[in-house]
Amino acid sequence: MIENPANQKKAKLMLLTAMILFGTLGLFIRYIGEIPSSVIALIRAAVGCLFLLVFIRVRKISLSRTALKANLKLLTVSGAFLGFNWIFLFEAFKHTSIAIAVICYYMAPVIVILASPFTLGERLTPRKVCGVFGALLGMICISGIYRTGFSAAADISGIFFGLLAACFYAAVILCNQKIKSVASYDRTIIQLFIACLALLPYTVLTEYGTPIYITPFSLAVLLFIGIVHTGITYVLFFSSIKDLPAQSVAIFTYLDPIVAVLLSVLFLGESLTPVGALGAFLVLGSTFFSEQE
Repeated sequence: MIENPANQKKAKLMLLTAMILFGTLGLFIRYIGEIPSSVIALIRAAVGCLFLLVFIRVRKISLSRTALKANLKLLTVSGAFLGFNWIFLFEAFKHTSIAIAVICYYMAPVIVILASPFTLGERLTPRKVCGVFGALLGMICISGIYRTGFSAAADISGIFFGLLAACFYAAVILCNQKIKSVASYDRTIIQLFIACLALLPYTVLTEYGTPIYITPFSLAVLLFIGIVHTGITYVLFFSSIKDLPAQSVAIFTYLDPIVAVLLSVLFLGESLTPVGALGAFLVLGSTFFSEQE
C-alpha cells in the first residue's frame, strides 16, 4: 500500500523528470548527424547497460541470478526486440516529423490490446475495442491516406518505421508481462545487454564497408543519449513507479509524446495539420481511455 505523501511527491517529481527526458530523445536524434540508426541503438544500449551496472554496484544492489536464469529465454527475446524497436524508432525520426513518429510509436498499447487475447489470454472489453477503433481512426488522420491514397501519403516511410517500432515495443511489453520475479534493474540491465548482442552482428552486416563519420559533437550526443536518456532516465523511472499507483504512472507516461511534439514545434519548426492534430488527440486519447479499467 502506498501511504507516505513525501515519497509520492518525490516519486512524481522523478517520474515527471523521466518523461520529460524521454520526450527530448527525438530532438537529440535529429541533431546527431548521419549516423546509421543501428549504430545509434547499439551505442545507446551499451552505454546505458554500463551506466546501470555502475549504478547498482555503487548502490550495492545485487542481481538475482536464480530469477534471471529462470526467465532467460524471455529476457533474450525481449532484449532483441528492444534493440530493433530503437532502430525503427530512430529511422522514423529521420523520415518524418518527430510529432508523427512519436504518435505512431504510441500505437504500441493498441497493438498490445489486440494481441493480448492470443498471447496473455485477456478479454477484449467494449472499452478496449472503442479505444482501438479510435486510435486507428487517429492513424488515418495522421497518415493523410484519406486525402492522397496510400502510395502518395505524406511521410509514409516515417509512419511505416514508426509503426514497426510500435510493433517491436508491443512485443517487449508482452514479453515483460510473462517475465516473473525479476527486479526492474535486473530486467533492464539484461535486456540492454541482450540488445547489444543482437545489434552487434546486425550492425556489422548492414554497415560493413560503409564509412561512418562520428564527430566529437556526435559522440557527445551519443554518450548523452546512452547515459541520460537510457541510464539515468531508467533509474528515475524504475525508482519512482514503485511508490505510485499504476493509474498515476499511466497518466504521466503521456507527457512523453506531448513534450516531443512541443519541442519539435519550438526547435525544429515542425507542425501538424488540423486533421493531423485531431489524429494525435485520437491516438493518445483513445489509448488513455482504453487503459482506464
